[in-house]
Amino acid sequence: MRLFRLGDQAPLGLRAPAVTIGNFDGVHRGHQALVRLVVERARGQGGEAVVLSFDPHPARVLAPERAPAALTTAAQKQELLATLGVDVLAVLPFTRELAAQSPETFVSGVLVSVLSARQVVVGDSFRFGRGQSGDVARLRELGSRGGFSIEALSPLLDGGQPVSSSRVREALAAGEVAAAERLLGRAYFVDARVGRGEGRGRTIGVPTANLEPENEIVPARGVYAGRCRLPDGSWRGAVVNRGRRPTFGGVGETLEAHLLDFEGELVGATLRLAFVARLREERRFPGAAELVAQIREDIAQAQAWLSRGAGLGSEKGL
Repeated sequence: MRLFRLGDQAPLGLRAPAVTIGNFDGVHRGHQALVRLVVERARGQGGEAVVLSFDPHPARVLAPERAPAALTTAAQKQELLATLGVDVLAVLPFTRELAAQSPETFVSGVLVSVLSARQVVVGDSFRFGRGQSGDVARLRELGSRGGFSIEALSPLLDGGQPVSSSRVREALAAGEVAAAERLLGRAYFVDARVGRGEGRGRTIGVPTANLEPENEIVPARGVYAGRCRLPDGSWRGAVVNRGRRPTFGGVGETLEAHLLDFEGELVGATLRLAFVARLREERRFPGAAELVAQIREDIAQAQAWLSRGAGLGSEKGL
């Protein structure tokens, strides 16, 4: 997949491009439906599948106090879109000047002049242009002048409600990683650097990797079964704790993973951690012995989940 960061530039010279537009934070199942359709349309006309996205999220420019935390990093979004068969990711810097453009200026300046769009696929609630004054009907009218067709897709529903990034965030904030996986079509994952911790886990016979996540969102405090991708690309089962280590008087938030069937040094490495199932809430135990006994139970529960193949979708991308 090729990446372009758009600015004041000449046409990209794309081949019969089919384009879809949006933020695509999380690349959830609703996003996937749009992307798969644009890939299908591009392949049908011998062209290239293009995703037009924005950076930063428009809310971070227009209403930073209400801007949502991101589900994916820029690199993760690129990876997930590439997995779906996207040929080109065009990232448009979002500014107040861009937000003030009329629908006509946006279409002529970006979709026609830069991308040379032949087909455009959007959700049927798509809005664009100054004050969100443009809708699908307006886009269809402008497309007839600009030489591209429009296809509007109805929202993908889950439980009678549209699949959305906000629903994924709500699920993760409640620790409901199974619900997040249902909406995403894969287990939610974070990429994290392994830092040097206090070494307490090793002293009680349960060594952990102390993780410093790149992602802005980590599921709620608690203990989870997970899968962890090592630097060599292999995956290991894991028991994950997100919390404050109350048994040892911890105060700051930590993210730790005990990798199953693994021995080795990981400090300084970057791992991918996929959250498969929430096992329990975080609790304070009378002492180390009681904590270790509970961790052994957590390991057994995690192994049971993982033996059923839970979370394997994240090892395959989507």
